[in-house]
Amino acid sequence: MITTHPFDDDKLREECGVFGVSGADGAAALVALGLHALQHRGQEAAGITSFDGELFHTHRAMGHVAGNFDRPDVMEQMPGRVALGHVRYSTTGETALRNVQPLYAELATGGFAIAHNGNISNAMHLRRELVQSGSIFQSTSDTETIIHLVATSDFRTPLDRFIDALKQVEGAYSLICATPQMMIACRDPLGIRPLVMGKFGDSIIFASETVALDVVGAHFVRSVEPGELVIVHHDGRIESVRPFAPVSPRPCIFEWVYFSRPDSIADDQSVYSVRKSIGAQLAIENPVEADLVIPVPDSGTPAAIGYAQQSGIPFELGIIRSHYVGRTFIQPGDKVRHLGVKLKHNANRALIQGKRVVLIDDSIVRGTTSLKIVQMMREAGAREVHMRIASPPTRHSCFYGVDTPERAKLLAAKLDLGGMTDFIHADSLAFISIDGLYKALGEAGRTAVRPRYCDACFTGEYPTPLTDQMERGGQDQLELLGN
Repeated sequence: MITTHPFDDDKLREECGVFGVSGADGAAALVALGLHALQHRGQEAAGITSFDGELFHTHRAMGHVAGNFDRPDVMEQMPGRVALGHVRYSTTGETALRNVQPLYAELATGGFAIAHNGNISNAMHLRRELVQSGSIFQSTSDTETIIHLVATSDFRTPLDRFIDALKQVEGAYSLICATPQMMIACRDPLGIRPLVMGKFGDSIIFASETVALDVVGAHFVRSVEPGELVIVHHDGRIESVRPFAPVSPRPCIFEWVYFSRPDSIADDQSVYSVRKSIGAQLAIENPVEADLVIPVPDSGTPAAIGYAQQSGIPFELGIIRSHYVGRTFIQPGDKVRHLGVKLKHNANRALIQGKRVVLIDDSIVRGTTSLKIVQMMREAGAREVHMRIASPPTRHSCFYGVDTPERAKLLAAKLDLGGMTDFIHADSLAFISIDGLYKALGEAGRTAVRPRYCDACFTGEYPTPLTDQMERGGQDQLELLGN
């Protein structure tokens, strides 16, 4: 039986990663390299589409970039100086090859390829209208809705058709598209999902994170602004179009907590430095007497360093993670399944025995991982186990491209702090405050009237309409289930 690793079903799943190149020889090979750097954002499937000046070429596959796009026979089938790619974790639509991106269609204006990070929150509403008008969908992905909106637009040029489509969708998107004339990169008006622009020689590169630019040897130029479309014509001309009314940006705050790689730069801030600041603020707000600060690897490590430096408690690697265990493995029975927990994380018993430890993790979702980690510490002889979390309690589902459990399964939506502490069997449990998280990001605190970030997973304050959710069950169901 193939099943998810015990630690993998208790995280907010990475959304997706996108990468595009315009104007480089062997563009598909550069995209493959960039997708390697974004693999943490989506590990179910990957795809690349290239354009050779006449034809589009696509290869899509389930699984990781490695093994699918490091084969010469595959890469030779994707010639051209323009290419875009995508790594996926499904947030809408089934796990199937037909949903793997980039999606491609032949439209009246020519070929159209699209790679999308985010989630269209009115996709089902639009899909029903499009189907009633005669559109035939080939996937269950919300991204295909954009293709049909472009195809059915009354505007004449490909760019105007694309803008017309974007003005009909709600939610979050960072998009890279390719047509026979141009590559288009854009973000939704609130900039919920990230997208950056770089240069590699004379070519232009777009990526979900700056680390992908680093890996291919490109230099960072700037972020694509919220609501901006950057058009790179195949003759090298670049233009910027801003078709939306300006609004205050609301980038996803969880990029700094967990999603982005720590060696990335987001919104002109080092993700690693921000995570250390979060840990320091967590120590200020929630001190405890202890002997060791121990990160839950790997996502809790920078915050644990910050907590240790602020508190003066020594930082130690009390949990050792194996980097050779994938997301899935064969578990023939309950006994082996239980033992499988230690394949990925194991306690450093000689260090922990008899000690009071502070465990630092980025978040608590269902609580099952925290329960297992606390139990692991106790089995290793820890005298006290205190848990500190580098984000506020996750009480609400995300509808913007993050695969969150339905609200009824979120531990913080079901239990108060005392109940959560008892559930994970810790001696104490504390979270950074929402104001403290904003302070770690350089703000004075959270402004209720106009928050700087999208923090709906913590506050329940969604910055866009949620048409599909409202139509599915109304506001009462949204508040109760968040799904």
